[in-house]
Amino acid sequence: MSTAATTPASKKPLNVQKDEAMLLQKEMINRNYHDLATAHEQGRKISATFVPGNLNELMMCFDFARSLPETNALQMGMRKKSGKLIMDAERDGHSEDVCTYVKSDLGMLDTGLGPTGEKLPPPDLLMLSYTGCFTFMKWFELVRHKYGGESVMLHVPYQGEGKIAPNMRDYVVRQLKDTVIPTLERVSGVKFDIDRLREYMKESAKAEDDMVKILQSAKNRPSPIDGYFGAVYYIGPMFGAFRGTKEATRFYSLVHSEIEERVRQGKGPVTPDGEMGEEKYRLVVEGPPAWTSFREFWKLFYDEGAVVVASTYAKVGGVYDFGFRHDPDHPLESLAEYCLGCYTNLSLPSRIDMMVKYIDEYQADGLLINSIKSCNSFSAGQLLILREVERRTGKPAAFIETDIVDPRYFSAANVKNRLESYLQMVKQKRSAAAAAH
Repeated sequence: MSTAATTPASKKPLNVQKDEAMLLQKEMINRNYHDLATAHEQGRKISATFVPGNLNELMMCFDFARSLPETNALQMGMRKKSGKLIMDAERDGHSEDVCTYVKSDLGMLDTGLGPTGEKLPPPDLLMLSYTGCFTFMKWFELVRHKYGGESVMLHVPYQGEGKIAPNMRDYVVRQLKDTVIPTLERVSGVKFDIDRLREYMKESAKAEDDMVKILQSAKNRPSPIDGYFGAVYYIGPMFGAFRGTKEATRFYSLVHSEIEERVRQGKGPVTPDGEMGEEKYRLVVEGPPAWTSFREFWKLFYDEGAVVVASTYAKVGGVYDFGFRHDPDHPLESLAEYCLGCYTNLSLPSRIDMMVKYIDEYQADGLLINSIKSCNSFSAGQLLILREVERRTGKPAAFIETDIVDPRYFSAANVKNRLESYLQMVKQKRSAAAAAH
C-alpha cells in the first residue's frame, strides 16, 4: 500500500527547507524528464543505462536522450508513487523478493508516465554496463522482451583482487571499439567523434574535482553537509544524465562555493527542517536510503544530532575521492577504468578498507548499515563487513533494515529504536574511552 494513502495530513512536512543545490538539482532532473518526453518528436533516440558504469559522456556523443532506470525508480519512490507500481508488477508475476527498483520501473513503463507526470517513452537502446549488480541483466532482459529495441552489453570484469589490471582495462576498451560504439552509431545514426568525447571528459573532470571537495568538506567539525541524505542532492547530476555537461560543471562550482562559505561560518547541514542543530554524532553509513520515506528517515537522524559524514551510497556512481578522474587524453581507457572502479564492482575486502578509511579520516563514531530487503548487491556480506569494521576500528557498528522504494518495508518505529540504541552504544564507548584516558 502506498504511504501517500496512509500518511495523515498533520504528519506531512510543512515548509520544507531546501538549499540552492537541492533546488538546482530538482530543476535539472525535471528538465531531463522533459527532454525524454519530447525526444521522439525532436527526432532523437532514447537510451537507458544504469548509474554504476554510466557512460554518459559516450552517450552524449550520439545525441541520445538519456534515461536512468534506478533514478526513475527512486524518483517515483520520493514522490510516493512506487508502492502501487510494485504491487502491479507483483500481480504480473514478479516475486516479492525481486529488486523493488525493477518492479517500480516495470510498473512505471506500463503506465507510460515518468516521475514528473510527463510521458516516458520506452528506450530505443538498452546500454548495459555490467558493473557488479547481476540484477541489471535480468532487468534489461525484461524491458527488452516487453518493448523491443536494441540492446548492447559492456561486460566489466569484477575487481576481485582489489585493483585494476591492464588486461581488464584492455578487455573493456576492446568491447567499446568492436561492439558498443558501432551499435551506438547504428541506432542513433550519428558518427562517433572522439574529439567530442574528449571535450565532454574535460567538463567531467572539472565537476568531479568540485564534487570530491564538497563530499570531503564533511571532514570539518561541524560537517557543513550530510554525506548520505544531503549527498543525494550533490551526486544527482554527476551520477545521472549531466556528467560531462557545462551545466554540471557550473552546478558543482556553485555548490562548492556555498559549502566553503558554510565551513567559514561554522554551520552544519541544511535539513528539510532548516539548519541542523548541534552535531552530536558523526556516522559512516553503508547501503542506499529508503526513498519512499526519505524525509522521515533523515529526520530520525538529525533529531538525534547525528550527521552522516561519509557513505558508500555516495560512491555508487563512481569512487572519485580515491583519485579517479575522467581523462580526455585517454578517453576510452578512462571509460573502462571508470566502469571497473564503481563501488558495486569492488570486492568485500575493498569495501571494508573504504569504510575503515572513512571512519578514520572523517573522525566518525562508527558504522551504521542500512540493509535493504530487496538489494542483494548491497546486502550480501554486510554482516561480515560489520564485524570486520568493528574489529579494525574499535568503533561500534549496527544494522537498520528498510527497502529502497517499497513503502511496506519502512517502519519508522523500528528504525528509531535501533538508531537510539546504537547512539546509546556510541555514547557509552565514548565515555569508556574518555575514562581510560
